[in-house]
Order: sequence, then structure tokens, then C-alpha cells
Amino acid sequence: MHQLTVAGKAYRSRLLVGTGKYKDFAETRAAIDASGAEIVTVAVRRVNIGQDANQPSLLDAVPPSQFTILPNTAGCYTADDAVRTLRLARELLDGHPLCKLEVLGDPTNLFPNMPETLKAAETLVKDGFQVMVYCADDPIQCKMLEEIGCVAVMPLASLIGSGMGIVNPWNLRLIIDNAKVPIIVDAGVGTASDATIAMELGCDGVLMNTAIAHAKDPVLMASAMKKGIEAGREAFLAGRMARKYYSADPSSPTSGLIGS
Repeated sequence: MHQLTVAGKAYRSRLLVGTGKYKDFAETRAAIDASGAEIVTVAVRRVNIGQDANQPSLLDAVPPSQFTILPNTAGCYTADDAVRTLRLARELLDGHPLCKLEVLGDPTNLFPNMPETLKAAETLVKDGFQVMVYCADDPIQCKMLEEIGCVAVMPLASLIGSGMGIVNPWNLRLIIDNAKVPIIVDAGVGTASDATIAMELGCDGVLMNTAIAHAKDPVLMASAMKKGIEAGREAFLAGRMARKYYSADPSSPTSGLIGS
């Protein structure tokens, strides 16, 4: 199967995972290993990746030599805050340009503030960042983000941390069918079947955190998500049979039966 390509780099895994909400860095690493993910996103405002030299760093457990670290702007509510946060992350990661932009509009539902997201994306692209962007599942604004120069567009399936799965598959299909960059579902996945559905729709990948970290057994759920992503991708490539309402079609042929 074709690999996921983001900003010119190919990845075997189409599952991207977060690093928050685990009990410790050891559990974080075990879940990431079970998921098979190669791109790992880190909330720069919440997780230490070198900002505090006196505290343990996530990068000791999840080193950049083994994973593509994707710093994100979780907790930012303005374009200026997001840009400032990612410039700090780029310094901490030795000039690493790949980043995840998210500018939130409401602290309760964590829905994206799209005007501020678009503004931040323009600034970051001009500043040399390779921007993967969390956004609303709005086909028009997703296309605008692509045209600004984002390397991947990441519409939500449902609200961050909700586990509600894909609430609007029709919008996702519109976004996918009109895109020339990877479309990666970000936020709202609750279990492996949600990830499978996203891939069956034609998404290029899925990014998740809470669905794994808040499972009763995060490492086992990470393994399930890996399999769900792979199954959904294979089903998409295989091309499902057409739905036939009110029309039976026996699995076995009715002509040429033995003894007839």
C-alpha cells in the first residue's frame, strides 16, 4: 500500500498519536510502540520537551531520533499565541519545521477558531513552517488552508476528547474529494471502529490521543487502533461492494447447481 507522505517524507503508519493524559512517560512510550505510530504530537504548553531543564523531558522517553515529533499549540486561543508557541518549539527542536497548528475558540468544547487559525497559518507558512492544521470540517475553509500552503489539513471528526466518532461523514467526503494534500481526521475518535470508518471514507490518516490514553488498557487500545487503521485503509483500496437496498443477491450462484 502507498505510504502516507507529509511534507515530502514518507511514513509507514497512518496513525498519528498524542502524548497527553497518560499516567507517566513509560505508559506513553508503551502505547506509542503498540500503536506503530511514527508521528507523535506534543503539546508544547503542557509537556516538557526542554523548557524546564530541571524536570524529566518527554524526549527522553520518545526521542526525535526514533520518532517525528510534532509540536502542537494546544491551549492557544489567538493566532499570536500559537505563532509564539511554535517558534519556541522550533528552537527547542533544533529548527524542526513540522508543526501542528490549533487555535481554539472555546475552552468548553475546544472547537477551532477558524479566523485565527487561518491568520496563524498564513504567518507560519511565510515563516518557513510545515503546517499541519486542526480545523472545522468545513470544505471551504479546508481548501483555504490548503491554498495558504499547509502540508496537511486535519478536520475534526467530533469534539476533542468526546469519543463521539465521525458525526458528519458527508463533509469529510467533500473535503477529501477536493484536496491535494493529506486529509487527516483529528479529534473525536473513540474506538477502533471510528478509525476504520475514517480510513474507509478515504482519509489519509487519523490523529488521536484521548481514545488511547483514557482507555481502561491504553496499550491494548493502541494496538487495536493500529489494526483498525490498517483494516480501513485496505477496505478503501479494495473498493466496497455497492449497497443494494431491497434486492437480494445470493453469495452462491443459483445456476449450475449440483444435481440440477
